Amino acid sequence: MTVAGEPIRARPRDRKRRIEEAAALAFAEHGYHAVGMQDIAAAVGISAPALYRHFPNKYALFVRTAFMLAHRLIEATDDLHAAPMESVSDARATLDALLDAVIDTTIDLRATGGIYRWEGRYLAKPDRELLTAEFRELRERFERAHRVYRPDVAEAERRLTVLAALSAIASITAHHTVVAARTLRVLLKDAAWRALDDEAAPAPASVPEPERVADAVSPAPEPGRRGQLIDSAIRLFAARGYNEVTIEDLADEVGLTPSGVYRHFEGKSALLLAACERAAVALDRAALQARESSPSAEEALRRLCAGYVAHTFANLALMRVYFSELGNLPAEDRRRLRSLQRAHIADWVALLQSVRPELGGREATVLVHAGLNVVADQAPLLPERDLAAAARLTRLAELVLGI
Repeated sequence: MTVAGEPIRARPRDRKRRIEEAAALAFAEHGYHAVGMQDIAAAVGISAPALYRHFPNKYALFVRTAFMLAHRLIEATDDLHAAPMESVSDARATLDALLDAVIDTTIDLRATGGIYRWEGRYLAKPDRELLTAEFRELRERFERAHRVYRPDVAEAERRLTVLAALSAIASITAHHTVVAARTLRVLLKDAAWRALDDEAAPAPASVPEPERVADAVSPAPEPGRRGQLIDSAIRLFAARGYNEVTIEDLADEVGLTPSGVYRHFEGKSALLLAACERAAVALDRAALQARESSPSAEEALRRLCAGYVAHTFANLALMRVYFSELGNLPAEDRRRLRSLQRAHIADWVALLQSVRPELGGREATVLVHAGLNVVADQAPLLPERDLAAAARLTRLAELVLGI
């Protein structure tokens, strides 16, 4: 059938799925605020009005994409978690199957599965609570099997070990290291099992106090208003996201007018740059200190794990900003800081390969990201960030690395 000589094009049956996939990729690459509905429509090859027939606004589309990984993980484990477990071997088989399902799903959604991690703070509270509930359900499915597999483990410890296993797997959504799919599955599964099988009780005395680590590696704070503005920017960017904070907000925090802020910084991005540079310097000093104070590569790597945990405990807001907001910097600054991040990862990789020479560079890089992700995920959730918690989290990071 034609109209004015032109064929009528049928709407593709999978258009809504294609829209969701294009939106997920855009949000993952550029962030929620930088993406417009017109951008998504153009990526799919449709008009903006056609897009609005499927989603009423950008937020509705964002919610759909933010829930994508969680929905798929629940679907992938629906049958497995209900399997009868009458013995330790049954429970181990269930855990193994759950790991396979989560790893395969996460690899499938690797390019877009991390949206919830950094952009999830832009979800409205009810949606954020629903997303949290889905991930809690996933964790509880693992805990149920682990309870039969390891009945000797205290429930608080069980939660930490399960979270570590899941965080190690989820880490691949935060970086782009290319590894053959089969190799990647083995790396992630082995790292997850090391966490789930852990029996050691780490000694808090072996872990540095967070405040002492922060004092040792952090650059001296800038005096006066500049320092106050950087501190305020870190707090606000971490709590609300860079794009939700205005110059007026920053000025109010330190008792200045907006024009007073501009006397110290050219703009909001200059404040973000100063915060990120502070984190980069501290991490570089921590790596240098670990290497220079250790008699062996293994000891240096263990001290680096302990130092990273302690530094994260002491600088939660700063670390969140450093790893989530770089995309908001001007291109040249972003490239420079990405280069610093890669150099920091390379320090870890070199030490890990010295301790585990069987690992290639890319395999070691995957494990380093997994170990760091365990720290990043768990540190903000801990009810107490004391020496005992630091020792436990350091131990989990070491296990994921395989040392």
